[in-house]
Amino acid sequence: MSVKLFLIRHGQSQWNLENRFTGWKDIDITEKGREEAKEAGIELRGERIDIAFTSTLIRAQHTLDIVLQECGAAGIPVIQDKALNERSYGDLEGLNKADTAAKYGDEQVHIWRRSFDVRPPGGESLKDTYDRTIPYFIHTIFPHLEAAENVLIVAHGNSLRALVMFLDNLSPDEILQRELATGVPLEYIMDRHMLESLRLRYGKTSLA
Repeated sequence: MSVKLFLIRHGQSQWNLENRFTGWKDIDITEKGREEAKEAGIELRGERIDIAFTSTLIRAQHTLDIVLQECGAAGIPVIQDKALNERSYGDLEGLNKADTAAKYGDEQVHIWRRSFDVRPPGGESLKDTYDRTIPYFIHTIFPHLEAAENVLIVAHGNSLRALVMFLDNLSPDEILQRELATGVPLEYIMDRHMLESLRLRYGKTSLA
């Protein structure tokens, strides 16, 4: 027995285009983002998708709607939860990234963006995002995989990086080198052994 888990980062948002920190701000996708979502849906045609999960933010929800229409899975159950939201950038949200680097220095902005456990002012670190995303995955999404359902998750760069870190058993240094392109499906094929291994590994962490 094997099941499939599909991860998709939402299509390009307006603030992606404008090079601004987005975080929890509810910004929709651009025309390019809609095209990316359509292409992702076309790529998933022929795949069985039983249930989908997304965040409470419109850019992920809009992307998911387009993907499901294009791949022929419209009408399946869809669950929204803030545990899958993007990492909060706190006081940086809405600011242009280049302007922020000019104000605080390239090194400081790089630390805020690419360190594992350093929070930007008023925001979350990637570790904080991991600490809310992975328990939700294990307790809410994982049982569907164990029940032999194929699952689609459409979320955000950092909530999905947290998932990739867990699924691929990456170190903090390794995950900081990973980038997820907008609108490109990432597929995991999981057999019973892998499912049992994930649950066992989760049980050995402080997050259990």
